[in-house]
Amino acid sequence: MHRHTLETLQHSHDFTAIHEHGERRTLQVLVLTAVTMVVEITAGTAFGSMALLADGWHMGTHVAAFLITLFAYHYARKHAASPLFTFGTGKVSVLGGFASAVALAVVALLMLVESVHRILQPRPISFNEAIGVAVLGLVINIICALLLQDHHDHDHGHEHQHHDHNLQAAYMHVLADALTSVLAIVALIAGKFLGWHQLDPVMGIVGALVITRWSYTLIQETSPILLDGSIAEDYQEAIRQRLESADDNRIADIHVWRVGPADYAAIISLVTHNPRNPEHYKQMLADFSKISHITMEINQCTGEACLAFAKKNP
Repeated sequence: MHRHTLETLQHSHDFTAIHEHGERRTLQVLVLTAVTMVVEITAGTAFGSMALLADGWHMGTHVAAFLITLFAYHYARKHAASPLFTFGTGKVSVLGGFASAVALAVVALLMLVESVHRILQPRPISFNEAIGVAVLGLVINIICALLLQDHHDHDHGHEHQHHDHNLQAAYMHVLADALTSVLAIVALIAGKFLGWHQLDPVMGIVGALVITRWSYTLIQETSPILLDGSIAEDYQEAIRQRLESADDNRIADIHVWRVGPADYAAIISLVTHNPRNPEHYKQMLADFSKISHITMEINQCTGEACLAFAKKNP
């Protein structure tokens, strides 16, 4: 008998950001990057170039990141309606990003150790072959960047939709790959024509630092989300001011945290002498577009406890 009422009060908990077009582009970039990774690592080992080897391993880290991204898309889509996830699967991609960052840090450490070893014990380098492979890697990086740039521009005109941070990160990965390819080419050319053989392992160290920096940034971005970090203080204060601007409303408790790449949830406990329907207060926050899920607790202000609260929160 209450089915109609229940349906109007129930909320969707699907806070995933899945773009099938971008997912296909990511798969294409994954294949190109994986093939180039194998070629560069094999060539770097065969021709003795640490810069080329570093570029290959750098590509390898992003292959892993793309695989995690695609797995996150699949898992999030498959379990989007599962009751096992309180607020849906919006954080699956965030968890994948955090895992990628940890893997990146490990690879960067291995690259750093190998580069230092090459400085202490130099090896002969086949410059012509290594330069050719490095240029090929750069060309592949440019193609991958164009593939992802097309989707990036496509989303730019639709900012009201969910913003896919995974694809934005993938685009930055490819740009970082292009940077390490350029570093490898510079090191190999300098080694061939100027005799600066030590520049090759030095560029390996630079590549490791680039990966470390990206890893640290990604950990900084994902950790607060996984730990239910609150929204920016000024945004939360604006919510408080909006609700307390009407009647004699006072906020007793407020929690706002991210439940997906572009979605926040809020639980707000409000005290007032003249309580209204929860939908009234939700409408007051309708223009706070970052909040996708709001739970309101309305408490009528009565008795001595209410008076004490009112004095404490004038």
